[in-house]
Amino acid sequence: MDRIVVEGGIPLHGAVRISGSKNAALPIFAATLIAGGEYHITNAPALRDVATIIRLLAELGVLIEKQSTGAYRVDTLQAQGYEATYDMVKTMRASCLVLGPLLARFGRAKVSMPGGCAIGERPIDQHLKGLAALGAQINLDHGYVEVVAPGGLKGTRITMDLVTVTGVMNIMMAATRARGLTVIENAAREPEVVALARFLNSMGARITGAGTTEIKVEGVEELHPTDVEVIPDRIEAGTYLVAGAITGGQVALEDVNIEHLANIVDKLRECGCQIVENGTGVSLKAPSQIRPVNVNTSPYPGFPTDMQAQIMALLTLAGGASVIVENIFENRFMHVAELRRMGADITVTGSTATVRGVKGLSGAPLMATDLRASASLVLAGLAASGRSTIARVYHLDRGYEKMEEKLKALGAVVYREKE
Repeated sequence: MDRIVVEGGIPLHGAVRISGSKNAALPIFAATLIAGGEYHITNAPALRDVATIIRLLAELGVLIEKQSTGAYRVDTLQAQGYEATYDMVKTMRASCLVLGPLLARFGRAKVSMPGGCAIGERPIDQHLKGLAALGAQINLDHGYVEVVAPGGLKGTRITMDLVTVTGVMNIMMAATRARGLTVIENAAREPEVVALARFLNSMGARITGAGTTEIKVEGVEELHPTDVEVIPDRIEAGTYLVAGAITGGQVALEDVNIEHLANIVDKLRECGCQIVENGTGVSLKAPSQIRPVNVNTSPYPGFPTDMQAQIMALLTLAGGASVIVENIFENRFMHVAELRRMGADITVTGSTATVRGVKGLSGAPLMATDLRASASLVLAGLAASGRSTIARVYHLDRGYEKMEEKLKALGAVVYREKE
């Protein structure tokens, strides 16, 4: 098992290219199941989760060829399986994204029920509620959910009980082949939902309202294969902006969508960072002293829960006290104990963390608990005095492409070694 070693105390300077979005790539790969034929996907990040969805599609009979860095030819013409096994779903909950596409094309799907994960319970009840409203029969047995629609799907009005990105994606994909109009209310507004809707529309779907709280899907008889470029990863971009800020450096990001970063950029400006936006690029210059800010995580366009751990690492060095309220996941403060080991002053009460800035952090042996916690510990290690080692970095490999290489290009001393 690998670990990452970070020698801290070096301000980062330079430019880094942002990779394609994991959370946009996964549903796009899954959506290719809806219509048989040849697709070309570009700007897909080289991540463990992307490799997992590729293996899952291969098990379902899909032929996938990697043509170049980030470019894949996906042929779903011979796809015939309809089951996502436990071995796949246990390593990546997003495997359940094949539910909607398989139901739309074959009228049935069988997926191992995902359990909770490190950051909290994440059930798929909203997925199943929506698919049932479309006319699917739901059967839960021996840890699997089987969804069958022998008579096809029929459009309807669906009100989500809570905002769920993957739930809306599954329902939206299934509804593309339903008879009539489907209206999804209280829909997630995330850029990844919009990216999927655009991809489906390029396949011949009729989807309007993506990016708002009401999405309308007019079912069509057939869809067709097409090509797609994966959007930039806004969370990776936010992470590297924080890397520049926490080290007192100056970094420039290339290939980003500025609109998707608005909530992150606004908060970093509150912290005192100078940020300049320029087309598909953005640059950050850190202040001499980070200012404390308050953060409330919420669904897009609010501050993303996937950036909560990273902003907390930054605020450990602010000149005063900050308050962070985590409104999405109940267990997403597990990085707090590790940051404390580095000298951070953080108090947690329920879903609220009070972060009192300290003059400096000290390098320490650290243990990552989830994907974004891993990133926060690397960031803290970059700013700390001395050496930090972060174990269990397989979490990091799920969501950050070539992180060590990108940090080295910015001047960091960071490397990977066997534990």
